[in-house]
Amino acid sequence: MSDTDTPSTEPARARALLSTADMKLLRRALESHARGTEDREELAKINALHHRLGTYVPS
Repeated sequence: MSDTDTPSTEPARARALLSTADMKLLRRALESHARGTEDREELAKINALHHRLGTYVPS
C-alpha cells in the first residue's frame, strides 16, 4: 500500500455559510423590521442580533 492509497486524516477547509453581501442584506432587513415593531422585548432581540451581525461585517 502506498502513501497515495491512505485516506487523508485532515479535515476539509471550512467555508463561509453567508457572504458579506448576505450579512449586509440581513442587517438591512433587521433594521426595516425594527422600525415596524412596537414590542420592546422583540426590539431588544433585534438590536442584539443586529449588533452581532455588525461585528462580522463592517458597515
